[in-house]
Formats: sequence, C-alpha cells, structure tokens
Amino acid sequence: MKIRLLFLLNLLSIGAYAQMTDGPYVFVRNGRTVQKSLSMKDGRAVVNADSLGKVSEIAVEVSSHPEWTFKVKLRSALSIAKPVSKGASKMLFLSDIEGEFAAFRSILLANGVIDEKYRWTYGQGQLIIAGDLFDRGKEVLPYLWLLYKLEAEGNVHVILGNHDIMNLQGDFRYVAPEYKANAKLMGESYADLFAANTELGRWLRTKNVIEKVGDVLVLHGGVSPAVNKMGWSLNRINNTARSFYTTPMKSLPDSLKDLMGGQGLFWYRGYFSAPKTTMAAVDSTLQLFSAKTILVGHTILAKNIAVYYHGKVIGVDVNQHAGKHNAALLENGQWFLLDDKGSKQPLVYRKENDEVKAGDIN
Repeated sequence: MKIRLLFLLNLLSIGAYAQMTDGPYVFVRNGRTVQKSLSMKDGRAVVNADSLGKVSEIAVEVSSHPEWTFKVKLRSALSIAKPVSKGASKMLFLSDIEGEFAAFRSILLANGVIDEKYRWTYGQGQLIIAGDLFDRGKEVLPYLWLLYKLEAEGNVHVILGNHDIMNLQGDFRYVAPEYKANAKLMGESYADLFAANTELGRWLRTKNVIEKVGDVLVLHGGVSPAVNKMGWSLNRINNTARSFYTTPMKSLPDSLKDLMGGQGLFWYRGYFSAPKTTMAAVDSTLQLFSAKTILVGHTILAKNIAVYYHGKVIGVDVNQHAGKHNAALLENGQWFLLDDKGSKQPLVYRKENDEVKAGDIN
C-alpha cells in the first residue's frame, strides 16, 4: 500500500537557499523502502514521503526542465565494480559534470549515447565518468539517477573523484546551500541523503577510484610517484580505498595518506601543477598497470580536452559550469574531441601542451 505524506510549507519559512524540486532520495529503514522528494504546489514547498512497498520504479524530475522527467527502475542487487574490464570500439570519456545535468544530457544526445527518452542507444559502446558527480551544480540528483539508470542498460563506468569522496566523508564545504536546506525540509541531515541505507549511497559505495578500461587507466586526479612505489594492484587499491570512503581525511591511517590523502589518486594534480611529475613517473605508472594511456579529470586547463606527456596522458576536465561542454572519444584506437553539438575533431598531441603555465590552470 502506498502512503503519501504532504507537508505544505510557506516559502518564507524555508530559507533563501531552498530549491523547489529535489530528489527523490530512497531510504531503507525498519524494513520499509521510502522515497522523499521536494516539489512545488500552489506556490508552496511540498515534501513528499512515499512508502514504495513493492514499487520498483521512481520518477526523477529535473528542476530546470520539468518536461525532462524520466523514470528509473530500482535494482534489488548491486555489484562492486570491476577494476579491470575490456574496452570497446567506441569509448566516450567525461569528468567533473558536478550536477550540470543539462550539459551531460546534451553531450549524450549529440553523440548518440541516449535518445530523448533517456534510453541507451550506444550499443556496445562504453561511457566512462572520471569522477566528480557532486557539488557546485544545481541538479546533482538527476545526474546521479541517470547514471544509475544507464548503468543497468549499457556499459557505464563511474569512477569516484575527490568531491564524491568528500560527500561520503562528511566534508560538505562545496555542497550547494540548496541541498542542505532541502535536507532540513525533508527532516533529514544532508549526510543522511547518501548514507549506506539509501539507494544512491549504496550504489556509490560500489564504485572504484581507479579502473583500467581496455588500455586506458582512468582515475580522477592522477597517480603520484608515491603510489607507484607502493606497487599495489588495482584490485588491492580499490578494495582498500572502499573501506575508508567514509573516513575523514584527517582520520586516515598514515599508511593510506599517499593513496587517499592530499596527493592521493583523486586529489593529485602533479601532471599539470608544480612540482610536475616526470615522464619516467608516467611511464612507471603505465608499466605498473599494463596500460597505454592515463586519462584524468580534476584539473581544468585552458587547453583541455588535450593530450599531454607525448600522448600518454589525457586531461578531460573542462569548466562545465561556464558552458564548455566537451568529451573525449576513443574510437577504433583513435582519439577525438567531442562537444554537445555533435562536432568530432581529431585529438592529437602537441608539444606545446606540455608547457603548462600557472595561468593555464583554472
């Protein structure tokens, strides 16, 4: 039986930061599955709390475009992501969407990954996200739910970035104020929204911080010389890191500071920022993980999306918030630059790319 609770709240009482559409957040508590969301009705904020019972499908509304609403089937079982997987003839890479749902949607539509009804249309192609799902943008929830949906239909890899780990660790300094206000309206703390007893929290905890897809090593920040020196396998790295996803950085054991601290896999900027890593260190990483290319997000450069280190490192982070919407495509062994209009240009290494200056980094 479906139970629906409506709480009508005067707009003046919800604070300046509340966003009128948010959710749904799906919780499992005391043996019951409940979804909570925030919407508008007759000029008032409405908190919806629905007991799902055996219902396995939820509707996800996009606040900026209600006509973009889509449905998602919940999964009874979620598996830990594999750290190593085969590549495909088409592999599309993105990073740092950070809740910019419209940008993500337009890139996928323009490049044939989905259709207007959000159905996977990329065949055996792969979609790989190199971290930073959270923060800054205003439509994080639709973005997360769309990834969750597409993962069940196609071949999708989601690697966690520093902002994703921060949200699990309880470090909310970059969370848009709207989300904190919305959580309060729904009778939750912000930390509750992605706890282990939520569907999205459960899903996030299955993700890795580094994967090898085909011959491409994918992670958010980069592999430092200190991590190279550890000599760990991808499986060991991910299993160890996953055990500490919710541990604040200051509480990490000293033995994991190189892996997950300020110079760890999802924080490292040494491919681009001083002191820059060496070609020898890049080669060491490629040899350690039997890869040909390292692909990272995390650091916005004016040249991005671009190829660095004689073709061995690709940086895909662009400022989605400022309207630069690009992706990288590896198709039949060749790299291309894509945009949200369907443009496709060869992506080639240029020597001047490695001459990164402080002003080149955003």
